[in-house]
Amino acid sequence: MFEPRVAAASLSGEADAGWARAADPFVGCAFLGGVALDGPTRAAARLLCDRDRNEFLPDSPMAFLDRQLSALTNVDLRPAFNVRSADPETVGSAAAVCADHGAILEVNAHCRQAEMCAAGAGESLLRDAERLREQVAAASAAGATVSAKLRTEVDGVDLPGLASRLVDAGADVLHVDAMDSESVIAEVVSAAPESFVIANNGVRDRATAAAYLEYGADAVSVGRPSDDPAVLRRVRRAVDGWFDGSRGGAGRGGEVTPDA
Repeated sequence: MFEPRVAAASLSGEADAGWARAADPFVGCAFLGGVALDGPTRAAARLLCDRDRNEFLPDSPMAFLDRQLSALTNVDLRPAFNVRSADPETVGSAAAVCADHGAILEVNAHCRQAEMCAAGAGESLLRDAERLREQVAAASAAGATVSAKLRTEVDGVDLPGLASRLVDAGADVLHVDAMDSESVIAEVVSAAPESFVIANNGVRDRATAAAYLEYGADAVSVGRPSDDPAVLRRVRRAVDGWFDGSRGGAGRGGEVTPDA
């Protein structure tokens, strides 16, 4: 999917092409965005701005995706775009732009801001699996590699069961914010073994990266410190060591070797 197996996770209003270029020496993938695509989510993004949260609000979301991805044409990482929408059709349109650039389209079922959930996007999709499946299917039908950004600890949501259903709908990547439930990564891997699982939350160094890799994650992602080269360097070194077998493991299905 990408090498090295470290990703920079999206930060609304901050994760643009310039941010991805700065992370390039340390990551194999950068998730730009999130970007609100349709009327309800754009209205929600304006409300978030009104209470001093950062949001991307370009005049044309599709043109913005195209410009940002074009700016990464000669950068040695796999680009991805995290998008928020209540409408599968707009997700499909965004996925077509991503497909043209060889980028991953990530459906955001992760944002827990009340305004975005009220608009029918973000975490509200975790509670309505069929609507989330429709967005994943629309993105897959447009020819893009599809990621679903998920979070644990949402009441009433069987995340491993949902993961399997999303893969059936066309998800290639499951990007899981483990919150304080790191072991759920192993359950997701078991439920959807054909998916590429990226573990997120609290990844800062060798110990935190290894914790997720031991549970079977295929990669890890760095969120808030993704603009800190020192953090990215530590995580990159840890993950490279893990997968080459010199620092405590060889990845999913590999033999674990003693810590060096």
